Amino acid sequence: MKQSANQSQKPLTANVNAENNLEIGGCDLVELADKYGTPLYVLDEATIRAICNDYKNAFKSYSKTSIMYASKALCTSALVKILDSEGLGFDVVSGGEIYTVYKAGVDMSKVLFNGNNKSFDELNLALDLGVGRISVDNFYELALLNTIAQNKNKTVDILLRITPGIECHTHHYIQTGHLDSKFGFDLTQVDDAIELILNEYTNLKLHGLHAHIGSQIFETSIYADEIDILCSEIARIDKKFNIILNEINIGGGLGVKYMQKDEPPSTYEIGNLIIDKLNESVKKYGIETPRIFLEPGRSIISFAGVTLYTVGSSKQVPNGRKYVAVDGGMSDNPRPSLYQAEYYAQVANKKEDTQTEDVTICGRFCESGDILIQNINLPKLDEGDILCVFNTGAYNYSMASNYNRVEKPAMVLVNDGTSDEIVKRETLDDLIRQDIIPDRLRK
Repeated sequence: MKQSANQSQKPLTANVNAENNLEIGGCDLVELADKYGTPLYVLDEATIRAICNDYKNAFKSYSKTSIMYASKALCTSALVKILDSEGLGFDVVSGGEIYTVYKAGVDMSKVLFNGNNKSFDELNLALDLGVGRISVDNFYELALLNTIAQNKNKTVDILLRITPGIECHTHHYIQTGHLDSKFGFDLTQVDDAIELILNEYTNLKLHGLHAHIGSQIFETSIYADEIDILCSEIARIDKKFNIILNEINIGGGLGVKYMQKDEPPSTYEIGNLIIDKLNESVKKYGIETPRIFLEPGRSIISFAGVTLYTVGSSKQVPNGRKYVAVDGGMSDNPRPSLYQAEYYAQVANKKEDTQTEDVTICGRFCESGDILIQNINLPKLDEGDILCVFNTGAYNYSMASNYNRVEKPAMVLVNDGTSDEIVKRETLDDLIRQDIIPDRLRK
């Protein structure tokens, strides 16, 4: 089976240059750290475009395919422009993501709004900006969305998000398709929802069903199980309610290679399986060939990104481990603390064949749990060295915080030897910009 970019542990342009420094996108990482400072998020444009093409080629034999980038993985205006130019749509989960893709010039009919507790203001914004689909998650949202649509004299195109009862072998925080989940209608609730849409919520037009089974998935069979459930449910709904649903959204979740031991399926393997199962289920249940929506996020952006840090202090615990601290940590990458996520790193400014040692890379924040990498073998680290942590494009910047009142890092896009800042580094003034001191405290 043909390999795809999501099976790479590093950006596709990663290389060691003549100065024995790591480079990505033709840009020396040590020079980037010097120019922009650290911590620094770096995105490789060539890798992003390569995985987009992998997805498009993997599904080209099924003409009714819409690839919707899961914006929660990383959402910046420049990234949106790249993905839009590659023909992708966007799965958004907040007013902020809606506004970002809108301001980037995206055709909003290519946007789907998802989430389990959408606010009045967010739904109102989605309707005003012409979001193409809203995936409705619960009965409260059905009523709220219909009221907003009535007040605007609009008909809203929707999907129903369901929980298909499928559990994938991933961290329980990122499982979403199992029965005990905060997301979606239980299958026993679907008929009641459809009755409301047909008889009361007449400003809503139902087009299909949406399910999402989790994230960082390596198992291929669960996608087949999900498709079978969705197609079966569409056939049952048609028979009971005499309505034809012609869209299914199977979510995303394809895994990536954080560590050498990880073996994610390729987009081509997933594409073949999904298309074959879809064609089989269409015949099996006698339904109209549906449009299929995919929502890849991590598998689009994770391995295209790295984070650069500058090495600072170190501590050798007597008869224990050696800690090496960097100038970032859990505020720019909370995933190791939150999910026990594992990462691989290299020293950007040293040969790999120098003397090595086992160290634990820790952050600068006031938490004992601020550990980026447990027990990694690296060349002996000195103060001022540049450490490159791979596979940080997804859920690092998007989950970043100002914990300890620390500024969020900058982000640069690299391509063909050129670097462009696409997110400015926060300043100390940015940190206090929204602070207000009441007049009574100024006396």
